[in-house]
Amino acid sequence: MKHSLVSIANLDKQKINYLLSMAEEFEQHPNRKILDGRVVATLFFEPSTRTRLSFETAANRLGARVIGFTDPKVTSSSKGETLKDTIMMVSNYADVIVMRHFLEGAALYASEVSPVPVVNAGDGANQHPSQTMLDLYSIYKTQGTLEGLHITLVGDLKYGRTVHSLIMAMRHFNPTFHFIAPRELAMPEEYKIYCREHGINFEENEEFDEDVIAQADILYMTRVQRERFTDLMEYERVKDVYILKRQMLAKAKDNLRILHPLPRVNEIAYDVDEDPHAYYFQQAQNGLYAREAIICDCLGITLDDVKADQTILG
Repeated sequence: MKHSLVSIANLDKQKINYLLSMAEEFEQHPNRKILDGRVVATLFFEPSTRTRLSFETAANRLGARVIGFTDPKVTSSSKGETLKDTIMMVSNYADVIVMRHFLEGAALYASEVSPVPVVNAGDGANQHPSQTMLDLYSIYKTQGTLEGLHITLVGDLKYGRTVHSLIMAMRHFNPTFHFIAPRELAMPEEYKIYCREHGINFEENEEFDEDVIAQADILYMTRVQRERFTDLMEYERVKDVYILKRQMLAKAKDNLRILHPLPRVNEIAYDVDEDPHAYYFQQAQNGLYAREAIICDCLGITLDDVKADQTILG
């Protein structure tokens, strides 16, 4: 059955594991024609590189055609067209809509008015469920499990929609979170309440050093997002607070993996790239398989359909 993906909070543990199994299947054979004849629309009202390109690559590798835009200034929204009318218009042409928007709640609204499935590719500082699925797949691949892990989140925890979504997804897997942020960018109270309500262990700290890293199975770095700040003085004050340097990994567990949703600004030093704990570029690659799974699932294509698919290309 066709359906939208707006929030990771809507996915139960069984569904998450199901999508991870589908991503695993696509990693084995990413090139197919299972979406031959389908059209995927990518509507990006906010800048993106990895998310847009990986969704478009996923669609292309599965045989679909892609339409859409990367700059709303070249669309009728610049003439005053409402989001509803844009969605209704595009739904005439596409089988599924992938949308990024700067307003929180825009994806939910789009899913309510659209006759075709909508995939939320990020709405303001709110949710980024496809990023969360590739994060979960990356964690599962590197740790062999999602259960009982220590996950350290560093940087912009106030506006970082990727960390908000990750907390919600991990509620099923008994994690312990370590929130590392300056006061100005601390985890919002609503997500701490969410953790308490769902029995998620967490602690907060402003210090970022070798001892903090030594506890972690996953070290999730985030950039301080200039575009979320109305006060540039505040941005300048906090942008360089936490920088991961290679020598800080001296006490790290062997299984530690460093994740980052990218783009990186300067919060991870370039010499960390050569460290065996670094995993952020592989993480981005995993986005292809996770998004292939998401597109197919939203179109009602099942894991059994994928396994039975005979259109695998070399």
